[in-house]
Amino acid sequence: MRDHDIVVYGATGFVGALLAEYLAGHSPDGLRIALAGRSADRLGAVRRRLGVDWPVIVADANDPDAMAGLASSARVVVTTVGPYAKYGRTLAHACAAAGTDYADLTGEVLFVRRSIDENHELARSTGARIVHSCGFDSIPSDLGVHVLHQRVSADGAGKLTDTTLVVTSLRGGFSGGTIDSMRHQLDAVRGDHDLRRIAASPYSLSPDRAAEPDLGRQPDHGSLRGADVDPALRGTLAPFVMASYNTRIVRRSNALRHFAYGRSFRYREAMSVGTSPLSPLIAAGTKAGLAALVAGLSLPPTRFVLDRVLPKPGEGPSERTRREGHFTIDIYTRTTTGARYTARFRAQGDPGYAATALMLGEAALALAVDRETLPATEGGVLTPATGLGDALVDRLRTAGVEITSRILSDPSGKN
Repeated sequence: MRDHDIVVYGATGFVGALLAEYLAGHSPDGLRIALAGRSADRLGAVRRRLGVDWPVIVADANDPDAMAGLASSARVVVTTVGPYAKYGRTLAHACAAAGTDYADLTGEVLFVRRSIDENHELARSTGARIVHSCGFDSIPSDLGVHVLHQRVSADGAGKLTDTTLVVTSLRGGFSGGTIDSMRHQLDAVRGDHDLRRIAASPYSLSPDRAAEPDLGRQPDHGSLRGADVDPALRGTLAPFVMASYNTRIVRRSNALRHFAYGRSFRYREAMSVGTSPLSPLIAAGTKAGLAALVAGLSLPPTRFVLDRVLPKPGEGPSERTRREGHFTIDIYTRTTTGARYTARFRAQGDPGYAATALMLGEAALALAVDRETLPATEGGVLTPATGLGDALVDRLRTAGVEITSRILSDPSGKN
């Protein structure tokens, strides 16, 4: 028997403390939770602030023995310590080896690709579920398409084809941790052609690139006409900053499910910038701004300036800002029978902090408490849809997250 049901690694960081607070308020009685990190004093302060008697574990992310001991002590490890390419590899591997379920918040393509290569078969042999990206990256995307697929399948309306996620509204801060992960990935690909190729490939996280259908170019940061996504949408849609990561997670889910969404499934993400006549200019400006941010972080002189103004790792917004944040995401699809469907994923709370703490907390609880309702799998490096599925959907709905799906039109008249 393991000593702990859940270990929160990184509990002294900004998001880690929010996660610990969420678990303190929403875990069932008797669940054995521990707090872990590098500083006993800081862990003790978190424990006192929460008013819990959870044990603390002092462990350094770069110490293989410490990570192995932490992993073997727990049924589930949930970590907020990033950038994951720098601090996450040892822990993910230790969990895969120990048969310990694992969840994190990564949005780093290169880290997840390496985790797949190092841990997938090992985790399958031990039964561990290594579930990356259990926050705003990439639960709304991955579970949104999951429920859309379920609705289409239940209606007998064929398979998914052109599918587009639209960030309809969003209010919240930009995470310093996300910025730091972007810095590290840009540093990693500089001068390395192979890593640049992996980062750029739309199928970089697929289990078998050769098995993927040839669907042509799938750009992540283009502008779209709203009407090309759905006849009811107006204006021009701008690129969504997280698209280059989320799209790869969703495509991995489809491949891990043996292309259950369809072999003609094309997926992209965009962001609404309003319906005024200026929306094409705003969308173009957003695209240019994203390109400028990447270029600025890639060059030492401009990075020096940006580092002084962008959010730092470990920083976060005020309690009021976190509470008043929100997001609404709508996903549109056309099916092989010509029907059109949509799904909605909406939550209250700053997406990168309050809502992410809720999503990651419920993912950890699903792994620890809902074993019988998790998707059937031998384990491996999974996605939220393939590793958590309906168990997490049900938990999020109970927690107040709106996750719905509906038909928009069906030319066959069957639905």
